Amino acid sequence: MATGTAAAGLVRACHPEPTAAVTVLSALLALRLGHDAATLVLVVAAVFTGQLTIGWSNDLVDAGRDRAVGRADKPLVTGRVTARTVGVALTAAAAACVVLSLALGLAAGLVHLLLVGCGVGYNLLFKRTALSWLPYAVAFGLLPAVVSLALDPPEWPPAWMMAAGALLGVGAHLVNVLPDLDDDLATGVRGLPHRLGAARARVTAVVVLVAASVLVVLGPGRPPAWAWAGLAVVAVLAVVALRGRGSTPFRAAMAIALVDVVLLVLRS
Repeated sequence: MATGTAAAGLVRACHPEPTAAVTVLSALLALRLGHDAATLVLVVAAVFTGQLTIGWSNDLVDAGRDRAVGRADKPLVTGRVTARTVGVALTAAAAACVVLSLALGLAAGLVHLLLVGCGVGYNLLFKRTALSWLPYAVAFGLLPAVVSLALDPPEWPPAWMMAAGALLGVGAHLVNVLPDLDDDLATGVRGLPHRLGAARARVTAVVVLVAASVLVVLGPGRPPAWAWAGLAVVAVLAVVALRGRGSTPFRAAMAIALVDVVLLVLRS
């Protein structure tokens, strides 16, 4: 029972939703770019261990703050898993990430390690500054490059794809922080969303995510009809996100991000 509880705590502490989302996005991009099965598995494994590294380091760094505000959803606060266990898992994930990343090739490996470094840098430093958006912009902008540089021969993705990824990252940061603004402020965290305030952060998130949508639809050339339809869906969701009440704006903004991901994969 104790082992099962610790395992469940490790899963919760790795931030499973964003970990799964980024890993699946990398897999879809790899499929779209025509990677063979072996390279596809390697891309997924490298990205997955990188996301575990980011997620577990986040919960370890924030454990004191989470206890201060009584975060019952955090396993390090509730005792479902110990800091030592998370630390061991983090070390294993980081080591595996280095090996798997470099196995993709030197260019793809170094770019992916820079991406993971951005995530860890956010946890350690940038989260508390006005530049909290920067690691997200760099990391999401580099994700398509990790996948395309793993091709044989390696190639950089088009500029529009990296720019769209960066915008998507900034939007994801703003949306992700919104539910925790009060807890963050109570423990001294003042990233960009906190400085903007809830209302302006929400508007900024919607604007950035819509900009990503427009770039994905128009960037690669003449858009097909389904791409215009996707952009129309984004426009409707943007209105809901700006005018809705309660949790509706948050869900609508998340839906825009999801549509952006689908459009990015299909237009790649």
